[in-house]
Amino acid sequence: MTFLSRVSGLARDMVISRGFGAGIETDAFFVAFKIPNMLRRFFSEGAFAQAFVPVISEYRATRSRAEAKELIDRTAGSLALVLVVITAIGVVAAPLLILIFAPGPGFSEDGRAVLATDMLRFTFPYILFISLTALAGAVLNTYRRFAIPAFTPVLLNLVLIVFATAVAPLLERPALALAFGVFVAGAVQLAFQVPFLWKVKLLPRPRLGFAHPGVKRIQKLMVPILFGSSVAQLNLLIDMMIASFLVAGSYSWLYYSDRLVGFPLGVFGIALATAILPSLSEQHARQSTEAFSATIDWALRLVLLIGVPAAVGLMLLAQPLITTIFYGGEFTDRDTVMATASLLAFGPGLIGFILVKVLAPGYFSRQDTRTPVRIAIQALVLNTALNIVFVLVLLTTQWAPAHAGLAAATSISGLYNAARLLSGLRRNGVYRPTAGWTALFLPVTGACIVMTLFVMWVLASIGDWYALGAWTRTGALAGCVIGAVIVYFAGCYLFGLRPPQFRGPTLIRQG
Repeated sequence: MTFLSRVSGLARDMVISRGFGAGIETDAFFVAFKIPNMLRRFFSEGAFAQAFVPVISEYRATRSRAEAKELIDRTAGSLALVLVVITAIGVVAAPLLILIFAPGPGFSEDGRAVLATDMLRFTFPYILFISLTALAGAVLNTYRRFAIPAFTPVLLNLVLIVFATAVAPLLERPALALAFGVFVAGAVQLAFQVPFLWKVKLLPRPRLGFAHPGVKRIQKLMVPILFGSSVAQLNLLIDMMIASFLVAGSYSWLYYSDRLVGFPLGVFGIALATAILPSLSEQHARQSTEAFSATIDWALRLVLLIGVPAAVGLMLLAQPLITTIFYGGEFTDRDTVMATASLLAFGPGLIGFILVKVLAPGYFSRQDTRTPVRIAIQALVLNTALNIVFVLVLLTTQWAPAHAGLAAATSISGLYNAARLLSGLRRNGVYRPTAGWTALFLPVTGACIVMTLFVMWVLASIGDWYALGAWTRTGALAGCVIGAVIVYFAGCYLFGLRPPQFRGPTLIRQG
């Protein structure tokens, strides 16, 4: 379902890139959409989900169903009230928010700030809808109903495609249709959860519950996670602020390349993290230390098996991917070159991004929220320093487009974050690697080398990617990707890897 979500997301971005290109209107929309998305990660995917899932998992494992249902009701009512207040403030303060997130003088002078403000008044309520959707998804995930929450983002993509193709031509400023679509999509995603919650008899009856013991525990856990999430979102804010000082289109180029990084991250990294968090929380509640460590070990083995070749392939096929998916219509040759540059810089960071998604549950499931926050602060400082250094160096030397420096800084700080999280779990004895890592690492390395040689041979055979027609490019890229996957896994098999080595822990297999 996550794969379907990401595929539909790429289809959405293809429609937007070809219909609107990379310029003033797309920069304005991506800024207006990024603000509620940042707050979504702050409240729902960030602090709230990572505090709520361990507590509701503990209630599920040690309390009655009625007590778990009351916790869900009280949490829903309390969260809804907070979100309504935040949404109202955000809509009223839209001009100020745009000024904070995009302070560059060029962003105001060319009309992007005014357009982004108009868009933000429609996109900001998305935080209300999607955060309540995330609550519903967290409940369903805890009770081992993974498919519906994973499918839900498909609805956002479908709604935006409809608005971009059917509504945009009717408006004087066509890009405003994208903002309208975000508002509608939020409501649709929330409504979609209702029948499935009803089916498992967990549909919340929202009631205020700030004094409820379970809600108070969630609030207590949320405080340090909120700070940690704010650190991560501050990272994004700094990137946005710096990008607003660069040439028009910089933010769009970063967005399109980041979306391609997000494909394997979402299909594999987020799906894996979603699956293991409830299991780790339940194992911790039952004090099953061996099973806890085994679950993390299994997840890390999958990261090596899937994440490493995904990052290698992303960098090898950066230009063909950008050309095939986005090039055409309003998306020009220059846009392709610029987006390719940032995708190459994002590529190595994919491994770090996936590892953070997998390793962070090892802390949050044990209700340890302070350690990830401390590490996130260190990563923020590193990212900020590298942002400034890389952009200044690239503006001076012109070795690469300046916006690629932002992507490179993000990649390095992501790898640093992952390394610190892993070392902390090992140092505290929470994670103890099992035998066989060397026997896994060598075959994966060999298979990646063989895959790289295959891809380089295919690209050399094709030659000029721009000279191919749109459908020919699509077929060539699909054939290259499928061939690379076959070559990689064949190499893994020939070098000694076998499927039973990646058999998941019992609790996840049952889920």
